[in-house]
Amino acid sequence: MIGAVFLVFNIPSDKISEVINRADILDVISPVVVLKKKGKEYLGLCPFHSEKTPSFTVNPVKQVFYCHGCHEGGNVFSFIMKQNSISFPEAVNLLAKRYGIEIIPREMTPEQKKRLSERESLISINKAAMGFFQKCLFSKNNKQGPLEYLYNRKIAKEIIIRFNLGYAPAGWNNLVNHFSREKFSLPLVEKSGLIVSNKNGFYDRFRDRIVFPIFDLTNQVIGFGGRVMDTSLPKYLNSPETPLYNKSRSVFGIDKAKNECRKTSIVYIVEGYFDLIALHQHGFYNSVATLGTALTREHARLLKGFIGENGTIILVYDSDEAGLRAAKRSIDIFNKEHVNAKILILPSGHDPDSYLFEFGGEAFENIAKKGLPTISFLIESEIKKYGLSLEGKVKIITKISKLLGAVNDNVLRSLYIKELSERVEVDESAIMEKIRSIISKNSQADRVNFYPASAEPLNMWQPDFSPEGETGSSRKNLRVERHIVAMMLRFPEVLPKIEERNVLEYFNDTSLKLLGKNILEHSSGKKNEPVEILSRLHDPKQKNLLASLAVGDETLEIKKFNRFIARFIEAEKKCKETSLLKKIKSAEESDDEELLLKSLNEANFRLKTLKGIQKKIVEKRRFNV
Repeated sequence: MIGAVFLVFNIPSDKISEVINRADILDVISPVVVLKKKGKEYLGLCPFHSEKTPSFTVNPVKQVFYCHGCHEGGNVFSFIMKQNSISFPEAVNLLAKRYGIEIIPREMTPEQKKRLSERESLISINKAAMGFFQKCLFSKNNKQGPLEYLYNRKIAKEIIIRFNLGYAPAGWNNLVNHFSREKFSLPLVEKSGLIVSNKNGFYDRFRDRIVFPIFDLTNQVIGFGGRVMDTSLPKYLNSPETPLYNKSRSVFGIDKAKNECRKTSIVYIVEGYFDLIALHQHGFYNSVATLGTALTREHARLLKGFIGENGTIILVYDSDEAGLRAAKRSIDIFNKEHVNAKILILPSGHDPDSYLFEFGGEAFENIAKKGLPTISFLIESEIKKYGLSLEGKVKIITKISKLLGAVNDNVLRSLYIKELSERVEVDESAIMEKIRSIISKNSQADRVNFYPASAEPLNMWQPDFSPEGETGSSRKNLRVERHIVAMMLRFPEVLPKIEERNVLEYFNDTSLKLLGKNILEHSSGKKNEPVEILSRLHDPKQKNLLASLAVGDETLEIKKFNRFIARFIEAEKKCKETSLLKKIKSAEESDDEELLLKSLNEANFRLKTLKGIQKKIVEKRRFNV
């Protein structure tokens, strides 16, 4: 995306500021993360890493977010860039469109015009392809009857239109010819996955198939799925991985389901496109489908962001062997992502599509209530697989105990042990002993897979940026340095004193020192808005560090700041002097002339530096008088 790099220089800075001022961080993040108010801030489950306890913080006053678990942070632009894997100028343009801000780029050179954002071009290509497929679906010239095929499957016309369904005509070059006529670059169209090249040129990927456009959270077309209308194979064909489309992170229907998922705190997951469409047609708008791939941790994490920490995922699978295997595979994912999940296996011979159209929405809703929690489902599955012979019971207990050993909630574990005990008719104490044995063998690293330490929210003053092996004293110093930089953000009136007394030169933490210098450099002399400084920083680590400081509550009063700084400088001087004296003494005792000379030179340099600072302060005071 070279074009994105060039484009950033062509967005006027006043427009960037206007977007920052108009875009509200709560409005931007709330559709993706369920947030709950806590004091002046909002908390939710981080969309960027797995966690059980909310540690993702949004501060609407400072217009920043920060996760105390994975340390991702920033402003609205940072969030949009991370969430959608896009560049800064693309994030600016996306938010500008959302808030009705017109951005007229500055005049570009011919070279810059050639390097327009690849992502924007691919989105345009996908949108054009969707229009082409829709036109073909409703064309009266179709001999294959794709529209009749959909009607025969009882798909309503309003659902066809709502999901932008289309048809890829039979033949090898219908779409290729369309894009050629429209003057699109065919190599770029190939990058979208819509066409394929060989030694003879380009040909269409989708041929004689019903086409399902796949949208992302921002309602952009990122890919396509195609289904045959007969018994041909492959039955389904999806777009390949592209700069826009990643099947491990994308779910079909999320653009239409997200609001209902938030409202109900429930999401249904199905496998097929028609299964999803049948659910929506019967009023289950909080439904999505995986895209020709097994459920991934990214899918679970994305959906958990919409239903919240107490929400429920209901996995709806076919009753065939493949469906049962897929359901079992998902259990480990739900455990690792701390998701409340139930598994619904439909009656034999049915998938969601056939069941809904045969029995209706009410029947589906009733059977959905009978969905089993993941462990209960696994218990029943293993009983069917191994039976209740002596050997079968041993295998069942061994398999289920491994999962129960990873459950940290003692009450929940006890309930599952009780259920397992009753189903296999084995004493609870014997099962508990088996689980204790498994727990003792598991390393701490294994347990982290289920309940990571980073899931617990960190206090702002905890040394979460500390190197390993620090002493208590150095950790205390780090907290002090963090506090000073936080005060620089909160109270710009302290900046002259920070600069005058050369406070940052006494810092031991290089990241905090660099951030402090950035704040001094970018300060407007008025109110120090973290969101404004964030927009000027380029290093992601610096942005995350600033966000972590911006979301905390400072306890130090401004009136005590001067005394605080004086004590910090004095303590650092003594610390460095003591360290230096130890070096000199050690060099003398070991008769190390090189180290002794180096230490004495360091002492001399420090003395000159301190005298220079002292002279500046005296002269400044005399001038002010």
